[in-house]
Amino acid sequence: MDQAQIQKALSDELGISNLPQDKQEDLIIRMTELLLKRIFIETMDKLDEEGRDEYEKLTEGGAGPRQIEEFLKSRISDYEEMVQKIIVNFKEEMKNNI
Repeated sequence: MDQAQIQKALSDELGISNLPQDKQEDLIIRMTELLLKRIFIETMDKLDEEGRDEYEKLTEGGAGPRQIEEFLKSRISDYEEMVQKIIVNFKEEMKNNI
């Protein structure tokens, strides 16, 4: 799931359409950044030291998002499920706080 898809899902599910457009965009950007940070932290926790080193080399070498995602899928057996769980938990947390 890319950033645009995450942003649209958050906006749709959180029901923030009654806010002015600029406020919606600001809120979605902030939530997306927080969500991506949570995914990153969980991903790094699941990788061993060798995996984190490999990840660092990929990112420093200019690997694209698809290459990085394929790498993570190959190193973390339940990567997609892990990401979906983080997204679901995040949306529930946001719904309870808005």
